[in-house]
Parts: sequence; C-alpha cells; structure tokens
Amino acid sequence: METREGKIYKVTLVGSAVNALLVVLKFIAGILGRSSAMVADAVHSLSDFLTDIIVLLFVKTSAKPQDDTHDYGHGKFETMATLLIGIILLLVAINIFVSSAELIAAACRGEILERPDSIVLIVAIVSILAKEGLYQYTLRSGRNLGSQAVMANAWHHRSDALSSLGTLAGIALAMFMGERWRVADPIAAIVVGALIVKVAIDIMRPAVDELLERSLPKEQEDEIRRTMLAVPGVERIGQLRTRRIGPDIAIDAHIKMDGNLTLTDAHIIATRTESALRAAFGPRTHTSLHMEPLTE
Repeated sequence: METREGKIYKVTLVGSAVNALLVVLKFIAGILGRSSAMVADAVHSLSDFLTDIIVLLFVKTSAKPQDDTHDYGHGKFETMATLLIGIILLLVAINIFVSSAELIAAACRGEILERPDSIVLIVAIVSILAKEGLYQYTLRSGRNLGSQAVMANAWHHRSDALSSLGTLAGIALAMFMGERWRVADPIAAIVVGALIVKVAIDIMRPAVDELLERSLPKEQEDEIRRTMLAVPGVERIGQLRTRRIGPDIAIDAHIKMDGNLTLTDAHIIATRTESALRAAFGPRTHTSLHMEPLTE
C-alpha cells in the first residue's frame, strides 16, 4: 500500500515534470518572441519548479517519527516548506515589478517597445491549460492527504495559470493593437506580479499562524470537545488548548470525571479518550490529558 509520503512524492513529481517543460518553453518563447511578460512568466514557472524540490525535501523530513530531539515529531518541517513557497513567490513578484517598471518607464520616455511574436501567444495558451490541470490535480490530492504543503503547491500552480492568463492578455494587446499598445506587455507583467503577491500572502498566513502556535478553528475545537464527551466516564471538559504541527494536531485538555473512581479506572477512561481522538483526527494526533475530579 502506498504511503502518505509516497503519494505526496508522486503528486509533486508530476508537477515538477510539467514545470520543467514549461520553464524551458517559456524562456525560449519569451526570448525569441520578445516578450517581457513571457520571460516574467518563465521566472514564475521556475519558482514553481524550485518549490516542488523544496516540498520533496521537506516532506521526507516531516514524515519522520518523533525522536530524542523532536518530541512532537517533524511535522513543522512541512510548515516551513509552505512558508518558503510563499517567500519565494514574494521574491518573484518583486523581480517582476522591477523589470516591468523599467520597460514602462522606457515607453513613457517615447521609446518603442518590441512587438511580441506569435510563439509567445501559443505558449501562453498551452501554459494556462497545463497549469490549471495541475492545480485541480494537486489540490484534490493535497486535501485527500491533509498536506498544507501540497495544497500550497496547488495554489502555486493556480497562480502560474493566472500569470499566464495575464500574460496572454498583454501579449495579445501588444501584438494586435499597434505600437502604442506594446506597453501592455510589461503592464500585464505588473498585474501578474500583484496576483502573485496575493497568492503568496494567502499561502503564508496559515503557515505563520501555525509557527506562532495559533489555536485550531473554533469549529474544530467544538468537534474535539464532542469527541471527548462521547467517551463514557468523561463528564465535562475543562481547559482545552490546541495547535497544529504540520499535518497533525496537538490537544491538551483537562477532563473531569467522577472523583470516586480508582486511579486505574480513571486511566482507562483517559486511554479511551485518547484513542477516540486519534480515531477522529488521525493516528499521529498528539494528546496530553489531565484528569480532574468533577466538582459542582
């Protein structure tokens, strides 16, 4: 049976192969076809390829079990991979802004920008179709696997599809609307950069929340309470603290039970509660339960 790690590798390798092909096509088309937007799009695809490599490296580490130096396992290595993807996207956006602004400034000074060639139009269409297909495939796999890094990579594919869509629009205007409209090519690159920034922020926010130990959403905490209260012998839930560790969660709770129970009986109830939580939220769920006597 294929492991979670193996499935993540498979999804990421498919994306890597497509990204590698698109990087080559876009760079060739952008240079030969005289399109700054296409070159920017190629850089974006290159960042996609690099983030695929990051995911492959970090997921292997995050799958390792707990050891003497990582009592809660290595799940946050996957979180770090997600954060790095967002940072790379921001750096790509800055590069696009700077290079495109220089071309726009040149056009404002009266310089005539070069007309893009039809090859970039064809490659842009191919890229849109390929990247949207990768987005759907990777996002579905990421949800099934419960992997933030894979889902982040899916949104990176979607951002590349949007990038190519903006590129397509700018190239079409620059090609068919005359010399004055050739500035549409670098303007399209600026728009692409803005889209990339938004996607980067959306990707980085949950990773930052996790690294800052933010609690799980209220809906999930309510579900955790219901799961524990369903165990016979658990009368009430006191303090509940939660956090995410990569694809896993950690639960720290005070459970109240009959104070007349023997220590053995209380331990059995706590063990059953832990088993119920792991059955509901995954076998690698970290639990720390403090037993307290029920008081009115």
